[in-house]
Amino acid sequence: MFESPLEDVPQRALTGDLPDEPQVARLLREAHARYAGLDEGTVADYIPALAEADSALFGLALVEADGTTHLAGDTAAPFTIQSISKAFVLALVLDAIGHEAVHRVVGVNNTGLPFNSVIALELNQGSPMNPMVNAGAIATTALLPGGWLAVHEGLSRFAGRSLELDERVLRSESETNHRNQGIADLLTSYGRLAGRPEEMVEVYTRQCSLRVTAEDLAVMSATLADGGLNPVTGEQVVTAEACRDTLAVLAACGMYELSGEWQFEIGLPAKSGVSGGIVAIAPGKGALGTFSPLLDRAGNSVRGQRACAHLSRSLGLNLFASAPRGKAHRDG
Repeated sequence: MFESPLEDVPQRALTGDLPDEPQVARLLREAHARYAGLDEGTVADYIPALAEADSALFGLALVEADGTTHLAGDTAAPFTIQSISKAFVLALVLDAIGHEAVHRVVGVNNTGLPFNSVIALELNQGSPMNPMVNAGAIATTALLPGGWLAVHEGLSRFAGRSLELDERVLRSESETNHRNQGIADLLTSYGRLAGRPEEMVEVYTRQCSLRVTAEDLAVMSATLADGGLNPVTGEQVVTAEACRDTLAVLAACGMYELSGEWQFEIGLPAKSGVSGGIVAIAPGKGALGTFSPLLDRAGNSVRGQRACAHLSRSLGLNLFASAPRGKAHRDG
């Protein structure tokens, strides 16, 4: 995943707060400058509207748990949220119906297969293995009381503003989502979909077609980092328990079949989308929102991954990193 060496980036083992604001801002700018010229990967071309994305765009945003915001690059450039919406819809469903009710329908284990795999569903007797692959996401969306209005309202509350639907992308996706239609029909045949398959695919496609920015993503994911409290608006969007469960799923499955490598290199719950967005969350500290349309083979933004790796090291975000406390301290 990470071909450029990071040995020259100091590894911080910071288990408390983030560094001071000027240092965070400087390191964010450094990460952006380091990878802005990287020209690896391809834009998503299986959705016609996404194939036209400007591959030069690159934005990094970091929102701290107290609402302090740091921006670098094209953080106001709009794009559709795509699969990143899965994380926030999962949090809304967990908040609405609870941990056990969700887990009865959708599992939490990685498939090890591409996000739109049908084989994983068949191999698991029709039970979606996690809410981050398309089968699990469609089943999860179907569990949210209130349908599309609840999805739109909920994701807008995460962002702190009313998110707009990109009608052009919605049309483009609706014309090419035959695989998702097949997945929904298969879920129905196994009794795993709470609603009509065509209606649930429509709601899911609409949620993926909401327009966001890198800054929006940072605000939304910082809400997950702060126990469900939006650090910009001060609104309690979901419960702390819903955030905990969502972050656990993201850690295991958020980066699809490369989730293990992501945790090994970066060590943060995260989610990507094929339009080029990534969110990465440091619980209690804040979150990153990145945007760059060039993707790797798994559908993850190349520049976004490299920037997240850089910032995880330099800001001390890795959940698995710690520093020895010293013999004198241990002995008391």
